[in-house]
Amino acid sequence: MTLLALAALGSILLGVAAGSVYIPPGDILAILASRLFGTDLPERVGTVYPAMVMGLRLPRVLLAFVTGGALAVCGTVMQSVLQNPLASPFSLGVSSGAGLGAAVVIVTGLAAGAGHVLALPAVSLAFALGTVFFVLWAAGRIDRGLGSVTIVLIGMVVSLFFNALMNLLAALSPAYAQRINLWLLGSFSMREWPALWVLLAVTAAGLCLFLRCAPELDVMTFGEEQARSLGVDLRRCKTLLICAVAVLTGTAVAFVGIIGFVDLIAPHVVRRFFGASHRKILPASALFGGAFLTLCDLAARTLTPPREIPIGSITALLGAPFFLYVYFSGRRRERRS
Repeated sequence: MTLLALAALGSILLGVAAGSVYIPPGDILAILASRLFGTDLPERVGTVYPAMVMGLRLPRVLLAFVTGGALAVCGTVMQSVLQNPLASPFSLGVSSGAGLGAAVVIVTGLAAGAGHVLALPAVSLAFALGTVFFVLWAAGRIDRGLGSVTIVLIGMVVSLFFNALMNLLAALSPAYAQRINLWLLGSFSMREWPALWVLLAVTAAGLCLFLRCAPELDVMTFGEEQARSLGVDLRRCKTLLICAVAVLTGTAVAFVGIIGFVDLIAPHVVRRFFGASHRKILPASALFGGAFLTLCDLAARTLTPPREIPIGSITALLGAPFFLYVYFSGRRRERRS
C-alpha cells in the first residue's frame, strides 16, 4: 500500500510537470509551498509557472486522479455485488443515463450562460439516478430477490437504448454533434477547482460508505446463497450499494463525460496483489485507478501536441484487450473446473 501511495503521488507530480512546457518538480513543490504556507518563491521559478500550475495543470491532474479513484472503487463494488468479473457501472446503464442527460442539456441549450453552469452536471446526475432506480424497479418486478443476472440484463438493455438515443440526438442536431461526441469520450480540459471539490467530497463519502459495508461485500463475493445463510439482507444491501455507485459514477460523468474501462482494469489488478478483503482493495483500487487515469490523461495531452486525444480513446485502447483477457481467462478456468 505504501508503494502504491508513492506511485500515485509520483503520477500526480509527473502529470503536473509534463506538458507543452516542462516544469521541474522542485519548482512545483516551491509553488505549492508558497501558496499553502506563504513562503517566498525561488528566483529560478518563472513568473508564468505559478499561474500555469495552480490555474491549469494542478486542478486538471487532481480531477483526473479523483475521477479515476471514484470509477475504480465503483467497479470494485459492482463486481462484488453482481459476482461478475466483467461488471461495472456501465452494466447498469448509469454512465449511459448520465451521458443522455448531458446530451439533452447540450441540445436544449440549458447550459448556456454563466447562470446555468451547474445545469449540465445536475441533469446528468439526475438521469443517472433515474436510470438505476428504473433498473432496480424493473429487476424487482421480474425477480423479487434482485438476482445479479436479472440486474445485468436489464441494465445492458437500458444502456443500449440510451446510447441509441444519444446517437439520435447527435444526428438530429448537427450543430451540437461534435460537443456530444466529445462528451461521450470524456475530457478533463478546462476543468476548474469547483468541479474537483464537488467530486472529491462525493468520492470521500462514497468510499466511507463502501468501507463500512466491507464485511457484506466480502460475503457477497462468495455468492448469494452464502450471503443469505450468514444473515445478509441482499435486497437492502444491493439497493444501497448500487444507488451509491450510481451517485458516485453519475457525479463523475456529469463533470468529465463518459470514461470507460477504468472500473474494469483497476479492481482486477489490485486483487492480484491485495487479495479479496474489501478493507484493503477499496482504498488500493482508489489509488491505482487515480494513478492510472492520471497517466492516461498525461498521454492524451502529450502524445499528439498541440491536439488532445479524448481520454476515453486512451482508456478504451488499453481496456478492450484487458476485457478480452479477463473474459477468456474466466472461460479457461471454467473448462478446467
